[in-house]
Amino acid sequence: MEMLIEKLLPGKNVILVFNGMILYYFAIDFLARLQLQELPTLAVVPYLHLNIPKRKLVTFLNVRAAFTAFNVLPLFIFFPFCILHISESYGPLVCIMYLLSIFSLMVFNNYAALYFKRITAENTKAVLSGLIFLITIALLEYLNLFSIASLSDRIFEYISIQPAAGLVFVCMAALMFFINDRYLKGNLYIEELQSDVQKRSASDYPFLDRFGEAGALAALEIKLILRNKRPRATVMKGLIFIFYGLLFYKQKMLENNDFTMMLFAAVFMTGNVTILYGQFMFGWQSAEFDGLLVSKISIKSFIKAKFLMLTMASTALTLIVSLYGLISWKILLIQFAAYLYSIGVSTVIVLYFATKNYKYIDLSKGASLNWQGVGATSLLMSIPLLLTPFIIYTPIALLSNPYWALGCIALTGIAGCLTRNFWIDFLVAAFDKRKYKIASGFRERS
Repeated sequence: MEMLIEKLLPGKNVILVFNGMILYYFAIDFLARLQLQELPTLAVVPYLHLNIPKRKLVTFLNVRAAFTAFNVLPLFIFFPFCILHISESYGPLVCIMYLLSIFSLMVFNNYAALYFKRITAENTKAVLSGLIFLITIALLEYLNLFSIASLSDRIFEYISIQPAAGLVFVCMAALMFFINDRYLKGNLYIEELQSDVQKRSASDYPFLDRFGEAGALAALEIKLILRNKRPRATVMKGLIFIFYGLLFYKQKMLENNDFTMMLFAAVFMTGNVTILYGQFMFGWQSAEFDGLLVSKISIKSFIKAKFLMLTMASTALTLIVSLYGLISWKILLIQFAAYLYSIGVSTVIVLYFATKNYKYIDLSKGASLNWQGVGATSLLMSIPLLLTPFIIYTPIALLSNPYWALGCIALTGIAGCLTRNFWIDFLVAAFDKRKYKIASGFRERS
């Protein structure tokens, strides 16, 4: 690590850089755990009806949760440097407190991520609050009003002077372990180990009642996402892309009215659920697709429900990423044009290509490194989906100005919304043409 720091940041104090890395690493580690670390909860379901003390089951869950690759990486990344350099520079006591602090942060992240995932399965307000907090921190970092690295440097520099201060991290880890342990002990029932949404009826979403049968089907789609591992993980994975703006929204581009790359980020941020979740739109019902074909459900209402669900997802994402407007009002224009394109054009493209996807999807499996249901159709879909905005934007921006180009993209999206009934009929015809081929494909479970 010493050689890497000296090579990448020549002239910088190696220990100061190392101090600044610690909290930054664990911030990224926490986000990664939310996406990739598996909940071991279901491992105890077969034992709940047996004569085994609840305390032992909770202990088993807590111990099993510690066996993850995320808890191995810090040992290789930070411990050797501490033993070799912190010990030499500050003495063995400071080295021990560094090691204890880093280990405590690892434990804190481990149980905090699991606890957050458990409570967000039941409380959507917790998800929204967490997203707002993360976006606020990211914006403050982007605007140079707050620095995680600077905070980390100050904290560990203080520990090097007052080693006892490292015990604060030990207390934090112990408190988080206790909170997670108490939550598990109070919710160790088969009904509580899964989302409370399973107990609700379609009428629990009264704002969807006005849409009739399509609203009821959209409510069922929401329940499918919340209940099942693969669709839920797919949607949650999409939320990571709301940070794309930090990579693509550059002050120099805004000053020069160069919106090309920012438009790409805006289309992806406002429509990532449409892209990631929508490409398997009929595959999510693959297990009961045969029953769908012989039911009284109108295929037209079924398609309308898909439009409704994707529109709601894009609207929610657009409201979240509108916080980027704090950087510049121009970003709001770009994102609003991308939003209209997403709900007016992207939804049609995604649903049309979904009728060409005949691969069965197991909802109980995770989304990470899972290629089930992914085929050439997904690649073909991305070409018109992501290129169309630029085909509209580029010539108009070159011949006129970028604001007119954004306006044309917005008008294209509005035209798609106003002609939605036509596109629904078009998709119904495409669905009817391929429904037996889709059903046959879904029956192949290999």
